[in-house]
Amino acid sequence: MSKIKDFFGLYTKRNDVDWQKVLREQQCPYTGKKCVKVRKSNPSVSIGVCTVNYSKFSEVMICPHRLLERRQIFTDCVHLLTLHEPGNELHLLPEVAIPGGSVDYFLVSVHNEKVVDFVGIELQTLDTTGSLWSERAALLSEKGLHVKKEELSAKTFGMNWKMSAKTILIQMHHKIHTFEHLDKHLVLVIQECFRDYMSREFSFSHMQTARQGDSFHIHSYSLDEVNNMALKLHLSNRISTDANGIAQCLGLQAEAKVDLDRIISYIQARISEKTLFTPV
Repeated sequence: MSKIKDFFGLYTKRNDVDWQKVLREQQCPYTGKKCVKVRKSNPSVSIGVCTVNYSKFSEVMICPHRLLERRQIFTDCVHLLTLHEPGNELHLLPEVAIPGGSVDYFLVSVHNEKVVDFVGIELQTLDTTGSLWSERAALLSEKGLHVKKEELSAKTFGMNWKMSAKTILIQMHHKIHTFEHLDKHLVLVIQECFRDYMSREFSFSHMQTARQGDSFHIHSYSLDEVNNMALKLHLSNRISTDANGIAQCLGLQAEAKVDLDRIISYIQARISEKTLFTPV
């Protein structure tokens, strides 16, 4: 039995889906575009795997776009826009460059076409090792679609827990100094099982229930089955710390400072009707 739980955003337990059509269209429902994860040997074919069953974990997200369901993760960050007021517009900007790298999204409060406040939001899911292609083939076979026998080989895949966790924490450490210097917030959005792994493998004892005054926040989400028809994202836990707290996790030190006016000018130039945030 295939270990794939979400395929092109659809729960694989569903029996009311035209899987041939799904395979033909290759659309990601969370981005509204073709799935960007393609097979290296044939870039025209999207892999389409969002969530898998792995070891004792029944649902593990491997695609960060899976976290975009209902845009709930952005709504859950509005309270960190401390200067935001009713009546202000909310804008969502992808891939904003700052010292230390780029941030996946900026949620921005705008009043009279001027930037009032912003919060950075970074998405991280687990990276896999090995190939998912045989699992994909097994799923298609289970759904009655034709697949080549050689694609049903016994190749396995694994989860790169350690590298995924260490990489994202180092990235957050590089970026948090900028936000802290500007008195702004940076949020890391991850799955609950990933947060649990981090808390076991790194020094998380100083992390605490989220406080508004902390610069760095971790929002962890669970995936819960709904009527055997879908997996639904739910916010399960919020913790926070500051730049020193991330350094305590990793034993690293770094600095990154930039003028607030510089970042606001960059955001200001990018906001438009197209970036206007509308919850689904």
